[in-house]
Amino acid sequence: MLNEVLMNTALIKDLADVAKDAALLQGVLMRAQETLVSYAPFTLFPTPVPKAVFLQALAVQTHYNTLVDRISQDSEFLQEALASTIEVDDFTARLFRIHQQILKEGRSQSIVLGLNRSDFMLDQKDGQAASLKQIEINTIAASFGGLSSQTPDLHRLVLKVAGRLEESRRILNNNPAAGLAGGIAKAWELYGSERAVIMFLVEENQRNIFDHRYVENELWKRNIRTIRRRFEDVSKTGTLDDNKNLFVDGQEVAVVYFRNGYMPQNYMSEQSWDTRLLMERSRAVKCPDISTHLAGTKKVQQVLARPGVLERFFPGQPQVVEQIRATFAGLYTLDMGPEGDTTVEMALAEPDKFVLKPQREGGGNNIYGSEICQVLEGMKDSTERMAYILMDKIHPRPVQNYLLRQDAPLKVSNCLSELGVFGAYVRQGKEMVMNECVGHLLRTKSSEHSDGGVAAGVAVLDNPLLI
Repeated sequence: MLNEVLMNTALIKDLADVAKDAALLQGVLMRAQETLVSYAPFTLFPTPVPKAVFLQALAVQTHYNTLVDRISQDSEFLQEALASTIEVDDFTARLFRIHQQILKEGRSQSIVLGLNRSDFMLDQKDGQAASLKQIEINTIAASFGGLSSQTPDLHRLVLKVAGRLEESRRILNNNPAAGLAGGIAKAWELYGSERAVIMFLVEENQRNIFDHRYVENELWKRNIRTIRRRFEDVSKTGTLDDNKNLFVDGQEVAVVYFRNGYMPQNYMSEQSWDTRLLMERSRAVKCPDISTHLAGTKKVQQVLARPGVLERFFPGQPQVVEQIRATFAGLYTLDMGPEGDTTVEMALAEPDKFVLKPQREGGGNNIYGSEICQVLEGMKDSTERMAYILMDKIHPRPVQNYLLRQDAPLKVSNCLSELGVFGAYVRQGKEMVMNECVGHLLRTKSSEHSDGGVAAGVAVLDNPLLI
């Protein structure tokens, strides 16, 4: 058996990649040179977060899971909500055409897997008490569940060394990697083939690979096999059999977990789009499937904030509607017409009060301050503006901390934080089999930066210290 493995060069390469990363994860390290692998950037100390607001974020996450799932099933709503956006935003339009094609052909899989992250900030303007406001919900490639599982012990140790034992005990246990893997494992189990694998769809060069590896390791602990493939790999070797089972390199795929495919540049050719369609047509469980991907767009978020829209998805549940709506910041349309014209005038008059958002994920895309005027002036009379939404700017209270980055000077900074809450759900047919909040993520950045996440090189990993 071992000789057969040694002769399989493709398998050896995959095993070597896994082994190297596993060695790093387990601390099996030697210093070959001054810095072989850098630490992920993080705060020296955890950031104080009001306990009541933190618990509110966790409590509302299962409702957001349900909301996303119900939106994904409501093709009429998606059509209405995205009608203006797909006229002017080619990327969203391409995704929507795949969605329409799948609806026309009929879905091949009744199992739906959602791994989401809702991002919030604490709005504390004008000296008021902190209120929780949603920034966005990520329905595809919601990242840092793996690395945020490792940061609690880091900050516990820092606090202990600093002589702050009582505070160290207030750092919460947090293991989103296990929770996210639990959702994937449940979908794999329902798929019903022990020999089938989980396929992580990934980029060519992945700086954030260890975040993936923690989730992969949780799956291997359950004896569930995982593989990592790119769009190009699936394009070359991906096939569907007569039952629409997906095979890649001859291996049946039970779940496609998208850690790629959320930005236009991820689709490097028409073959990439054909490959996305191939996977959507298949019987493999997609995380997310195409309709769930669309449910996470900024335009859908803006439409949900309209009066009466949430009630469509939670009929007879006014308390749930109230809980969700309480987390909404002001969201405004830029569609052509009087309402959109009013939004443009409002933004141009006081740009510092707003954020201009395109239909993009991945951090670093939003527009702030005087740049809003520059962008809107150039398109205020054009349908191009319909590719954006306008949102009230959130005003969290700055705190002082040290941001530790490789090769960066050690200095105190005024910092702002964003709280992410991970959700996992699995539905089979009409039955919600799993719906859980599975952990949290705190990201902190210097207040001198308006936008950007950890992967964008601006924010760093953090932990909430509940107060």
